[in-house]
Amino acid sequence: MRRIDWNVTARMGAPWVKEYIEERELHLVCAVDVSASQLAGRPVLGRRAAAAEVCALVTLAAAYSHDRTGLLTFSDRIERYVPPAKGTRHAMRLVREVLQPDQPQPATSIATACDYLVRVLRRRSSVFLISDFIDDGYERPLRDLARRHEVISVVVVDPLDEALPDAGIVELEDVERGGRLLIDSSDEGLRRRYAEAAVERRERRSATLRRAGVEELIVRTDGDAAEPVLEYFRRRSRRT
Repeated sequence: MRRIDWNVTARMGAPWVKEYIEERELHLVCAVDVSASQLAGRPVLGRRAAAAEVCALVTLAAAYSHDRTGLLTFSDRIERYVPPAKGTRHAMRLVREVLQPDQPQPATSIATACDYLVRVLRRRSSVFLISDFIDDGYERPLRDLARRHEVISVVVVDPLDEALPDAGIVELEDVERGGRLLIDSSDEGLRRRYAEAAVERRERRSATLRRAGVEELIVRTDGDAAEPVLEYFRRRSRRT
C-alpha cells in the first residue's frame, strides 16, 4: 500500500505500484602515498611499483564490473585528485599517474589525505589507502574517514623495513627529512636494535589502524603484491 502511486492510479484507473531498484554501482578511490620514501627499497621503483600494481588490480577489476574508480596522490600535501569515472582507459590513466607522478614533496601526511577525502567524496566509497604508513598523527582523521566510507589500508613493506643486512660500513640517507648517517651494519647489537624498533613500529601502526576501525593489508615489495588484495576480496565475498 505504501508504494502505490496514487496520481498514476487515478489517471490509469488501475493500481500502479512503485518499484525500487537498488543502485549497485560502486565508487572506489585509490589514495596513494607518492612521497620520497616510496622510492626506497630494493626494487628499482621501490614501494611505488607495488602501489601501482595494487592500484592496477583494484581499478581494472572495478572497470570490468562497470564501477567508477578515482585516484588521490599525496605526500605532505595533495598532489593530484582524479574524480571517479568508468572505463578501462580511465583505469590505465590512474596507474600511469602512480608510476609517473609530478615531483612530490619529500614528506608524508596521511592526515592531509584523509581530511581531503572526507571533503570531496560526496557518496559512500571504498578507499584503498596505500602507503608505508611511516607517519604519525593520522588516527583521528583516518577514523573520521572510516566513519563515512569503507577504508582499507594497504601497507607496503620492504625487507629493509624489518631487518638491516650485514653490509659493513654503509651510509644511510633520510629521504624525507634529510640528513645522512654512517653506520657499521656488521654490528650485531645495532642490527638487533634495528629489528626491535621495526617490531615496535609495526605493532604501533597495527594498533592505530585497529582503533580507527580500518582493515590492514600487508603488501611486500619482495612478494606478490596482488595476492593480499585478492584474498581481501575473497573474504569480502564470503561475508556478503
